[in-house]
Parts: sequence; structure tokens; C-alpha cells
Amino acid sequence: MNGMAQMIERCEGPYGEVVLRRRGECFEIIANGCFLMDSSDGRSERLLISAALGMLKQPHGAGLLIGGLGIGFSLAEASADPRPGQICVVERERAVIDWHTKGTEPLRRFAGGGHDDPRTRIVHDDLLHHLRTAGERYDVLCLDIDNGPGWTMTDDNRSVYEPAGLAVLERALTGQGVLSVWSSTRAPEFTNRLAPLFAQVVTMEVPVLAGRRGEPDLVILASRA
Repeated sequence: MNGMAQMIERCEGPYGEVVLRRRGECFEIIANGCFLMDSSDGRSERLLISAALGMLKQPHGAGLLIGGLGIGFSLAEASADPRPGQICVVERERAVIDWHTKGTEPLRRFAGGGHDDPRTRIVHDDLLHHLRTAGERYDVLCLDIDNGPGWTMTDDNRSVYEPAGLAVLERALTGQGVLSVWSSTRAPEFTNRLAPLFAQVVTMEVPVLAGRRGEPDLVILASRA
């Protein structure tokens, strides 16, 4: 992507530095110097939601959790769908929440009507801590944590995809539950861990847009039914 990046805000938090910058009309989130995501293409983040809801046997009234608010595309997709009965978004970076809800709200529009949807609840917490302590179960867990199972920048994020973290995720799912995981790379070790725990494990690929470089984004789906 061409053009000079303009820094909007730099924040220090318990997990290090997080930066919001703008390049033309595109916003970018950088964590500890590593590019995480931008607003140029939200197809895979939307697929994270729609594909998971599509796998449910009884999707209407479903309890849906989004792990990672990010740019907001997943929340936009969830709130545009009438099937979820509740939408819980868990985000550990206070700055990311603020970029959606406070001050100039540079990212709010990317979440569509998500922030105004009465079904939506934004929780500032670490995902695994929330799942261990809240005592809630969900029909769908949609995770967009770091760059996915195969490429994480902190041990806390890596633990989400390791066996102990996966056990927490599994306990938080209902009997018809679906786990949906965004990934920037193929993650065979992670999908191998899912195979004995779920009835069906599928990986969906989102092709790179014409004229752009890089690898396709992936959505890994694991269904109990």
C-alpha cells in the first residue's frame, strides 16, 4: 500500500505499545512494531462470523463472542445478522476500544451499527481470563487474536491456541458450538489439536485481492455438530 503513514495515536499498555496510523483513507493498527491489521479489506474478518453462524444447527438467538475488536469488521458482520441473540466483544487493549468509542472515534464507522446494537456488549479483558471467570457459554466463539495460531507476538496470545487455552475455549462452547479462528498463515499444529475435539474441522481461504501481494487469509472452523 502506497503513501506516507500518519500516526494518529501511540499508547503504552500492559502488553506493550499499540499504534493507530492512517495511510490515505486506510487505518492501520500496529502492535509492538508489528503490523496487525488495516481497514483496506474486511472480507476474512466478516467470513469469521458468517461462516461460523452458517455451521450452527440452530443459529437464531445464538450467543456469539468475538475475541478481538480490531478494526471492527467482525462486529459489523455480527450486528448486520439477525441470528445472534447476544454479541459479546472481548478486547484486551483499552486503546483499541477507545478508538471505537471515545474522542474522534476514528474506527467506529468500520463496525457498522455494531456499537449501537442493543445486543452488543464490549468487554475490556483478556479473552481467556474472561472465559474462565464470566461463567458464560456461547454457541459461537470467533477469535481474531494476534495474527492467528501460527504467528503470535506475545506468550499471552500464544496460550489461546495451546492445549490449555483450547480447553478453556471448549468449555465455553455450548453443545452445538462452533469455534471460528482467523489466521494469517496455515496452522497445521493447531488444526491437529482441534481434530479429536470436534466433529468437523474446516479451513476456508480468502484470496488476496487483485493487484496485492501476500498470502491468503484463512478462517479455521471447528464444529461440535
